[in-house]
Amino acid sequence: MHDATLERTTNGIGTGGDQPWAQLARLDAGSWHSRAYAGEPLPTFENIARFCLANRYFLNIEIKPTPGVEEETGRVVADHAARLWSGQDVPPLLTSFRPESLHGAMQAQPQLPRGLLVDSLWEGWWHYAQQLQCVAVVCNHALWDRALVAQVQGAGMRCLSYTVNDDWAAQRLIALGTDGIITDRVDLFSPA
Repeated sequence: MHDATLERTTNGIGTGGDQPWAQLARLDAGSWHSRAYAGEPLPTFENIARFCLANRYFLNIEIKPTPGVEEETGRVVADHAARLWSGQDVPPLLTSFRPESLHGAMQAQPQLPRGLLVDSLWEGWWHYAQQLQCVAVVCNHALWDRALVAQVQGAGMRCLSYTVNDDWAAQRLIALGTDGIITDRVDLFSPA
């Protein structure tokens, strides 16, 4: 789930993490987007993993915990990711805005790469990125400047950006030397 609560992206009500899968599996997760997707169920983590592995896609797994269980969610997600990607050449990148979730992931499966998501350069973010042995910092694309790129890359981490849906923003990030983007518009940035 993108949100902790169900109302925005499904026809459900309440906190998703408080409900059993049997109930979540019956929700409509497509109507909010458009009529063409009406009736689309929530995907399971395992089904997404199988799809990505079968199609040789790399995956950024954003850990979006239910409030109050951040560290536990990180552990559970990391354990499932380690099992599902066992024996694969490229493991998924585990990212989160919540350092507690990344800490749980690091404790459970230290071999899986981690990235700290930041929407502002809050006090302590850099300390957490280093302490959690992150391989990437994933920033709101507007935050990157030459000094920040140099700081992150100088520490051996990748500079990734979200959510880049415009060519001008992508060109700015390329000029700054960032390492990659996250987009909702794969159609605009796919190789010809």
